Amino acid sequence: MTAHDEPSGTGSAPCLIGPAPRDALHVMSYNLRYPANDPGHLWKDRRPAMSELLRRERPTVAGTQEGVIDQLRDIAADLPGGYEWIGEGRRGGTRDEFTAVFYDARRLEPREHGHFWLSDTPEVVASRTWGNSIPRMATWVRFTDRGTGGEFVVVNTHLDHSSEKARVRGADLLGSTVRSFAPVPTIVTGDFNAPAERSDAYRRLLAAELRDVWLEARDRRTPAYATFTAYREPAVGGQRIDWILTTPGIASDAAAINPSAPGGCAPSDHLPVQALLRLPTAP
Repeated sequence: MTAHDEPSGTGSAPCLIGPAPRDALHVMSYNLRYPANDPGHLWKDRRPAMSELLRRERPTVAGTQEGVIDQLRDIAADLPGGYEWIGEGRRGGTRDEFTAVFYDARRLEPREHGHFWLSDTPEVVASRTWGNSIPRMATWVRFTDRGTGGEFVVVNTHLDHSSEKARVRGADLLGSTVRSFAPVPTIVTGDFNAPAERSDAYRRLLAAELRDVWLEARDRRTPAYATFTAYREPAVGGQRIDWILTTPGIASDAAAINPSAPGGCAPSDHLPVQALLRLPTAP
C-alpha cells in the first residue's frame, strides 16, 4: 500500500531525530489510538497533528498499534511520497485494529512478511487462549536496506491491556520468534502495556537477549516521559509501556520519547518512541 505524493508544508518545529543518514535507521514505535469517540480527541481533529509529526520526523520504519483501516489509509495519504505499509486486522483482513508497519520504500525493500496471533495457535487468525478478551497479534517484515544491502527484521506487536498471563506468554512467543530469525538483526516495536524495567513481560524479552534501546542509547534527546498520556501533559519519570528492543549488535546512537503536540493538539494518547539505530556490519 502506497502513500500519496507529498503535500506542501510540514510546519517549522524542530525534529528530534528526523530523516536518517544512509548508514542508519530511524525507527519509531507509535500507538495511534483508534478513532474512538473521545470527546475533544476525535481522529478528524488529531489527524493534522499526527500528519505534521510524522512528516517532520520521517522515520525509516514505524511499527504502529491500534490503527484501523481508514485511519491507516489517512496516514498513508498524509505521509510524504515513497512510504508504504504492511498489515492485517487482528480479526483477519481489514477487520479491527492492526499492528501495521510503515516504511520508506525508497530506502527499504520488504523481502517477506507475516502475521501471527499471540496464542497457543499463532497461525490461527484472531485466536486467543491465554485469558485475553480480545485477539492480540504481531506483524513482522524482513527488509533489505537499498542503501547498504544489509538485511533486518522488524517485529511489531501490541500486548494485552488486562491479562498478565497473556502479556507474559505473549512475550515468550515474541522471544522465540525473534530467535527464529537469527542471525538476521531484529528490531521489536510495540505497545507492551507493561512498564519497562519493572514487569515480567519486559524481563522475559530481555532474557531472550533483546536490548532496550532507551537504556542503550548514547544520546537520550528527551526526558524519560511516561509513554501513555491519556492526552494530558507528558509526565517525566512515569511508566514506559511503549518500547523499541533490538538483538545484540545493533547500535543505538540516539533515542527519544516525543512529546510534540503540533498546533497544541496531542496526535495520540501515547507518545511515539524513536531511535536512531545502526545495524552490525555484515561479515
